[in-house]
Amino acid sequence: MKKKQPKPPIAIARAAQNDPLPRLRVMFFILASILLLVLSLSPVSKVFAAEDNEFAGERIVHLLQEPRHRTVHNEGDLYLLDVQVNPGDTSLPHVHDQAIMLTYISMADGPRDGQIGNNIDYASEAITHKVSNAGPGLFRIIALVNGSAGNIDLQSDRPTGLSGEPELENAWFRSYRVELAPGEETKIQHHQLPSVVVQVVDGLLQVTRDDQVIDELDHPGNWSWRKAGQSYSVKNVGGISTAVVINEGRF
Repeated sequence: MKKKQPKPPIAIARAAQNDPLPRLRVMFFILASILLLVLSLSPVSKVFAAEDNEFAGERIVHLLQEPRHRTVHNEGDLYLLDVQVNPGDTSLPHVHDQAIMLTYISMADGPRDGQIGNNIDYASEAITHKVSNAGPGLFRIIALVNGSAGNIDLQSDRPTGLSGEPELENAWFRSYRVELAPGEETKIQHHQLPSVVVQVVDGLLQVTRDDQVIDELDHPGNWSWRKAGQSYSVKNVGGISTAVVINEGRF
């Protein structure tokens, strides 16, 4: 009985080349790796995929493209938004993927007088949602969006000329509330970072730069932007007590 002779190595290699199964496995592995890489680099795409069922058939936009979240000022990675949702209205589904600080002017049930809130989790975990207003009042927020990585050193860039501690302070934002009696004026304050003065109750105020350029505020929701490195004061020039919040974007 003759023994079968083993195939030479060359014959085995040729047989492997003719077998399509290993090549299909390699191609599948390569395609799967590319898909995984694309998903890992596209957080917004992951949000859309995770919430397709919730917003099926609706147009999803980024926060900065949502028409009720109107950008009124931009400096680098900082965006100031005037958010207004009328009674009975609902925003488009929109993606949050940047830290945001909220100065509440009013909500459906009435004034909020500059209540401060923030969400810094958006910077690490994007979400998609809608904002609705059942009424009867206007929903209005002056929002500061920070697309930078922030700055964990909280003491490195504090302003001078403001008394008291900030109401809110973290790697992305800092906020002070200043209340002024009629005729009262703050000290000259110097900010290393861009800042915005937001009027939050009724009254009449002037924001005066060190070069004597003056912005006048006369209604809640009015604001005055100041670039990094500018000095200014805030004065109540009306006949009633009033208040502002002074917000900084940190980076």
